[in-house]
Amino acid sequence: MYVLLVGINHRTAPVEIREKLAFSDGTISQAYEYLRQKENLEGAVILHTCNRTEVYATARDIELGREALKQFMELFSQLSGQEMQEYLYQPNCYDAILNLFRVASGLDSMILGESQILGQVKEAYKTAREENASDGVLNTLFQQAINVGKKVRSETDIDRYPISVSSVAVELARSQLGTLQDKSVVVIGAGEMSELTTRYLMEYGVSSVIVSNRSYAKAETMARLFSGRAVRFDRLPAQLSQADIVISCTSASHYVLNWQNSSEILKARQGRRIIIIDIAVPRDVDPALGEIEGVQIYDIDELQNVIDENFLERKKASRQAEKIILEELDKFNEKLASLYVVPVISALKEKAEAIKNQELKKAFNRLDLSEREKKVVSTLAHNIINQLLHHPMVSLKEMACSNQGHLYAEVSKRLFDLPVDLEGINVGEVKIGQSGQQTGSVASRVR
Repeated sequence: MYVLLVGINHRTAPVEIREKLAFSDGTISQAYEYLRQKENLEGAVILHTCNRTEVYATARDIELGREALKQFMELFSQLSGQEMQEYLYQPNCYDAILNLFRVASGLDSMILGESQILGQVKEAYKTAREENASDGVLNTLFQQAINVGKKVRSETDIDRYPISVSSVAVELARSQLGTLQDKSVVVIGAGEMSELTTRYLMEYGVSSVIVSNRSYAKAETMARLFSGRAVRFDRLPAQLSQADIVISCTSASHYVLNWQNSSEILKARQGRRIIIIDIAVPRDVDPALGEIEGVQIYDIDELQNVIDENFLERKKASRQAEKIILEELDKFNEKLASLYVVPVISALKEKAEAIKNQELKKAFNRLDLSEREKKVVSTLAHNIINQLLHHPMVSLKEMACSNQGHLYAEVSKRLFDLPVDLEGINVGEVKIGQSGQQTGSVASRVR
């Protein structure tokens, strides 16, 4: 059995291709129904996010399994095989497992170290279980990947330094005000960036949101998202009197908040602090307003400086994360390999013992031997068997801790024609049914 992976992501395919493999609640069930019916696949888990669609599967034949996954991607994307081939990746099994560990840890995301992906991995695994599509090895693989993702985040600082404009803006406001609990925010502009920044603010306890936009209808729509209220653009400056935070991101070609319409209102605050974060290009806020006592203005360049510093910190953390992942990958492969080596060793011993006993019985029936002579002959046969099998069994035990342990186990099984039942093997706490192992290269076969 082999673990297989086929996928596309933000590095291999543009968004117009990725969106062809976007699964809704309805189509995901259809996709799993198709995969369950493929006789060359034993189990499957679909991991779909806005930046990737990956299918992890188990198969008893590498090539037939890989071909079944390619057909699945072609069918659901409605692209030809030649078109699809340009964007697909199908790594060997070792790299397939490594890929999942890196994905769960946020190292393969568009935003390095982002934490949302771990929840998406959990949800993908949960859905596969609900659809009766996963199997023993995939269960264990995804459980381990989730644990690795948690370990990376608990032992490194990879997600402790915000590196998006929206998250940095919120962290900056929080660091200046100490807490965002019960603070009020004025949002200028109703675009995606403004909405995302407001979501972050609300998560930290901002109490009220006022939205202003040139299109009052858009302002009302966004205000409803946050149970806030909309104000008309010409009444915007008046809202500065009570605001704690201002987020501005419009497409205006001139200052939206300038000295003429805002200075007197800001002065009337008598030094009470207000944080104005201007993430528009060109800028929305006249920097001269920052001369007023209590007014702190941050523009996109200042935010970018923080982003750059934080990205360097995440890069440092990612190097530590890679070490953790490789250590966990080795442990996982060793565990799987040993699980397949141990029953082969046991079966080899049992077969040798059975042959020895059978042949001794035949010999004793033909010879008139004393009990002492029988004991000598039995000891001789026992020693021959032990010496003959000693080196193969020692080698198998040693190779169980390498990436080729499963290969040695399979070769031994076939060489000695061993009746090994891999169906009863327990991987972790999950029993392998009629499925369970790995894809791609010699380095990751686990049967």
